[in-house]
Amino acid sequence: MKYNEFRLQHYAGHVTYTATGFLDKNNDLLYRNLKELMSQSKNPIVKELFTVEELQRKKRPETVGTQFRTSLNTLMQILMSKEPSYVRCIKPNDTKSPKYFDHDLVQHQVQYLGLMENLRVRRAGFAYRRLYKVFHQRYKSLASETWPTYHGSDREAVELICKSLGYGKEEYRLGRSKIFIRKPQTLFRTEELFQRRKHELATMVQAFYKGRIQRQKYELMRAAVTKISCNWKRVLAIRLKEKRQKGVVDIRRFIIGFIHRHEARSKKNANFLDFVRIKYLEKCVENIPRNVLDKNWPRAPVALEEARELLKELNMRNMVMKYVKSCAGEKKARMEEKLLASSLFLHRKKGYEETVSKPFKQGTDNIINSKQMMSFLAGERLVYACRVTKYDRHGYKDRERSLAVTNGGTYVFDPKSNKMKDHVPHADLTGISCSAERDQLFVLHFTNPADDSKADVILSSDYCIETLTKIAAASKKGDTLKIVSNNKSISHSLGNGKVGMIEFTTGKAPSIKKAKNGNLLVIAP
Repeated sequence: MKYNEFRLQHYAGHVTYTATGFLDKNNDLLYRNLKELMSQSKNPIVKELFTVEELQRKKRPETVGTQFRTSLNTLMQILMSKEPSYVRCIKPNDTKSPKYFDHDLVQHQVQYLGLMENLRVRRAGFAYRRLYKVFHQRYKSLASETWPTYHGSDREAVELICKSLGYGKEEYRLGRSKIFIRKPQTLFRTEELFQRRKHELATMVQAFYKGRIQRQKYELMRAAVTKISCNWKRVLAIRLKEKRQKGVVDIRRFIIGFIHRHEARSKKNANFLDFVRIKYLEKCVENIPRNVLDKNWPRAPVALEEARELLKELNMRNMVMKYVKSCAGEKKARMEEKLLASSLFLHRKKGYEETVSKPFKQGTDNIINSKQMMSFLAGERLVYACRVTKYDRHGYKDRERSLAVTNGGTYVFDPKSNKMKDHVPHADLTGISCSAERDQLFVLHFTNPADDSKADVILSSDYCIETLTKIAAASKKGDTLKIVSNNKSISHSLGNGKVGMIEFTTGKAPSIKKAKNGNLLVIAP
């Protein structure tokens, strides 16, 4: 250090000053005539700096040191009235270049700004200190006891927050008006939890806000629904009122019409008569007969008796027309056979009613070998075939046979050998006989001019009525059918001018056998 220098030791380091010209540098005296000249300047800024009032003062003007000390005292008063937070700026280099770091320059700034001494002081004591009210207001959301409001003192709230965060006894202290936190890690952890909590609170606020908006919409919709429901109920009430009024008028007209129902049509009974007609027609639609055998018809009021007969006749004609149109081809042929059977056996032979609902068989039913019969039929068309039992003229012995009906005649075959045993041409058929009982025996009477030895054919079939109907239809000699009743006998030809008798009776055990008198005895059930 030189002779004209002196050094001051600051907490940041030593500062050396030069005494040469030290007083002149701190002298701020300006001659009076210069001030008067400057105050008369036409430049408004210079004129404002050197005012006339300052020239009139007798007091000595302040030096630079006095002005600095006054300004510094004023700054300290302002800082003491506030809660300052110092921000220290460090220049990385003197060239203002990016991405360039001057280590010596930065180390010099850190040393002379006193940052190291400040860190040592903070580490030795509590790094963070805040008023209870400030700490409480910032971190109250981290404890369920203090959120959203706490009605106790701020100190009690801070204690609850510290317990909720799990602070250790050595990590913090509670003073008279402030909380002191020793480690920065504790504060960093608290701040991190607070940042997370802010997102949760934001979500809660958002949910609450959306819920409130939806609640308002719901209340508006509910009010609208209530209003619509009120108006709709009013409309329904008006409609119900009108419906009841109309019902009262209709009931009154109905009663008046019922009183005058037997009179000629007039305004008094017109509505009632129309109602009766409509209801009767609806009843007819529901209960109308569906087939020609159904003779029932809904009962009509007195005024509609004529209409009832007309509707009944029209419906019957319609059903008959539909039934006739449906009876075409094979079905029509079956119905004609049934009609023929009805004309032949209705009220004449017992058991006929049981066969009405059963359709007759068609074709041969695979009973006879048609290929072997073609030589016997000589081009005739086979119409019907069935199994029968034939009774011989000598001793009335029963034999199993097959019956075939063609358009030319009736044939009897042996089912084992397929040999023809009897042939009754339709032209030679003179009659058909059977009894009125439930037996199944019938006789085919015929004459053969070329051979008098031929006898009548006595047969028994499980389908006697069906077989006789088929023979009568094929031969067109249904008028020759003879049905004996009251246990009368049937005579038949035995050939060569001889005659045999068939006697009929009833019993518990039906049978067909030769009697002691030589006749054929038929016991019907």
